[in-house]
Parts: sequence; C-alpha cells; structure tokens
Amino acid sequence: MKVLISGGAGFIGSTLASACIDSGITPIILDNMITGRREFTAGRLFYKGDIADDQLVDTIFAEHPDIEAAIHCAALIVVPESVKDPLQYYDANVVKTLRFVSSLVRNGCERLIFSSSASIYQPDADFSVDEQSAINPQSPYARTKSVCEAMLADIAAAEPLRVLSLRYFNPIGADPKMRTGLQIRHPSHALGKMVEAYKLGETFHITGTDFTTRDGSGIRDYIHVWDLADAHIAAVSRFDALVGTSLVINVGTGTGTTVRELLDAFNGVVKTPLPAIETDRRPGDVAGAFTRSERARDLLGWAPRYSLAEGIAHSLEWAEIRNDRLFSGSR
Repeated sequence: MKVLISGGAGFIGSTLASACIDSGITPIILDNMITGRREFTAGRLFYKGDIADDQLVDTIFAEHPDIEAAIHCAALIVVPESVKDPLQYYDANVVKTLRFVSSLVRNGCERLIFSSSASIYQPDADFSVDEQSAINPQSPYARTKSVCEAMLADIAAAEPLRVLSLRYFNPIGADPKMRTGLQIRHPSHALGKMVEAYKLGETFHITGTDFTTRDGSGIRDYIHVWDLADAHIAAVSRFDALVGTSLVINVGTGTGTTVRELLDAFNGVVKTPLPAIETDRRPGDVAGAFTRSERARDLLGWAPRYSLAEGIAHSLEWAEIRNDRLFSGSR
C-alpha cells in the first residue's frame, strides 16, 4: 500500500512516514522544504515541490497510480507569525490546500486524512472539548484550519472524495528510534522553548499567567508524536469502515497539563531545574484545551501509550543529536 504524505519532510510528516514504513506502508513524500529537512527523506520516495503544483502532483500519481490515500500535513503552524502575516497563512494553508485537493480529485484519490487542529475549538469551562464542541478559532492559523475543514466537507459532499480530519492537540517527543524529530532550531511551543532554554543555560519564559486555568498558565493536551503517528496508521487501516463523506476525530491524551505543570514535569526529567520567569502573553495565545473524547478509542481502536515524561525525555534526547543528524544545521 502506498500513501502520499504532503509535508512529509517536517516534524510530524516525517514521523508519520516512519510509522508507515514500520507498518508495511510505503510513504511517498511531497514537501517544498521551506521547513522540511532533506535528511528526513533519505531512503524514501521523495518529490520536492509545492502542494499547489498541479503538474507535479499529476506526475506523482502517474508514477505511482497505486496510491490509496493522502495524508495532508503541509501547513504553516506558528500562531504569532500568523497574526503578523495572515496573508501568507491563508495562501499556504487554504488556497494551496484547495489546489492540492483539486489535484487529488482529478487523479482519482478518494481518501484524504487532513491534519487539523484542536485550536479551532471554543473550550468548555473546564477547558475540555469533544468533537461536538463549539468552533471558535482565535488566531489566523486556527481559522485556516477551520476554513479548510469546512471546505473539505463541502468538497466531499459533492466529489468522489472522503475526508477524515484528525484534530491534533499538542505533539511532543520524537521518533523513539531517533530517526526524526523537531527540525526547527527555534521552536515556538512551550516544551521546545524549555529544551532550548535548558541547552543554552537560559531562563524559560512562562508566556501568560492570567488565564482562568487552575494556575493561571495556559493548558494543553500534550501527545507524543509517535502516538499521533500510530493514530494515523489506525486511520488508514480503518478508513473505509469509518468514513462516509467526512468525519472528525480528536487525537489527544485526555489529560490537560498547564505550562507550570509541564515545567514541573520537565524538571522531574532533567538533572538541574530550569529557571523560569513570568511574561506577557504572545499575540494569538489562548488558554488552551484538552480532549475529553473517546471517539479515537472507539472508532480507531487507538489509545496513547507514551507518558508526558517519556515525551519530554525523547525531546531532550533528540535535541542532543539534532545537529549531528541535520548536517547543515541551517534551521
């Protein structure tokens, strides 16, 4: 079985590709390499280019007519950047997705797994959500994901395309075999910032302490990226039994962890505690959410296996070898 993975040279996409290989599925990677890494494509079928390049996508399907599904991971994802430059985000995440899906339909690809985001939700009072929770995205990035979900559902209702949107919570960790990991030198999410500060001997900034969470800091559902990859393998294998035209499934652990609690867990893994100070929220920052849904377990037969501490440990392990694995060290 072959699966086309857009954004397959990035952090999540490359991990999905590794999980596919381990499961006997052949991944075909399409990536424009804006944030992806060529090292993550070694030994894999790889096409360098943009998802909006109709001719390139046609070529991929001509050379691999046995592609049975597409996993669409390609997107820009940095919330503050999306606030600063929404034009870039709507073009990359919405306009190009439409072009990519048009190419999938034209080439007869009827199965699409879309990388969506839990950032589109309006959390309940306890910051939990399920697939029926209100949609109220609070940043241009989140709105691009919401727009894409609605757009894909409309297309699936009219075209021979079925869409499964997996709403990710907050991926952490790395491939446990250390084949791939977070490739960006200066990550924007909390754990990435902790790892960076720890390695440089700097102080971690808790950005926002006036949220109405239990300790004032933002709350997230931190899921190990390998568990996230396993959910995709389950989705590919069960796709036909689950998806009529379109379906959404949350992929998270079901546990909410605040930034302060994440820092405590981080300090429980490292030898020397990481110092921290409180600072203001960044543009686009929200309190956050965690999933209370059992849909992934019920429909995919999937449950997370890795703990928060293991995700932190794998992130730290990858950080130690990152520059050796990514030879140019340019990003």
